[in-house]
Amino acid sequence: MQTISLEIPATTFAALGESPDEFVSEMRIAAAVKWYELGKLSQAKAAEVAGLSRSTFIEALSRFKVSPIQYTEKELIEEMSDANRKSRYQRLAFYPALQKRFSRSAARTIF
Repeated sequence: MQTISLEIPATTFAALGESPDEFVSEMRIAAAVKWYELGKLSQAKAAEVAGLSRSTFIEALSRFKVSPIQYTEKELIEEMSDANRKSRYQRLAFYPALQKRFSRSAARTIF
């Protein structure tokens, strides 16, 4: 791991009510969350940058009001399309059982 030096005015720590170590920790988390939100880092890599476990990083995402699920519009449409297709196939496979249990018209309304 590389070390980076930053010059921060001493008054910053007092203003934030944090020690220098707390400031550095929070800064790493904030940077990792932002890079994850922008899609520059995966969730696992962002957690590593933040110095957190993945589950703790997900909690940090919540604190910063960033969704742990990052999809582009295209990816989301593809996922929903696949889910709908799979769901329809599952219902079709179950259709004969529905016909036996319910009237034919009642079974059709499920689709």
